[in-house]
Amino acid sequence: MSQLKSEVLQGTLDLMVLQTLDAMGRQHGYGIARRIEQLSEDVLKLNEGTVYASLLRLIQNGWITSDWGISENNRKAKFYSITRSGRKQLASETAKWQRISGVVGRVLELAREG
Repeated sequence: MSQLKSEVLQGTLDLMVLQTLDAMGRQHGYGIARRIEQLSEDVLKLNEGTVYASLLRLIQNGWITSDWGISENNRKAKFYSITRSGRKQLASETAKWQRISGVVGRVLELAREG
């Protein structure tokens, strides 16, 4: 099961991070990870390295930016924000994900019919 979780994350974590930033605004990495875990009802467990690798990819692609700020517990933290190009990517990836999940759903229905 844990292998399946990591495979799903590799394909969707960037999308979930972009969506989280779009919905919640500027966030630090720890906050992003905890929000995704919370929304997954703790089905997903994200370690900091996984989230930061995603954040680095998203910055390199120009889909998010980062700056330093103070966290809610008064510590210096890097905060991330989605860019205009990130919002376009989010829309594109969301549409792709919806098409793919629709196909998977139809195939699973076929399996039940057979």
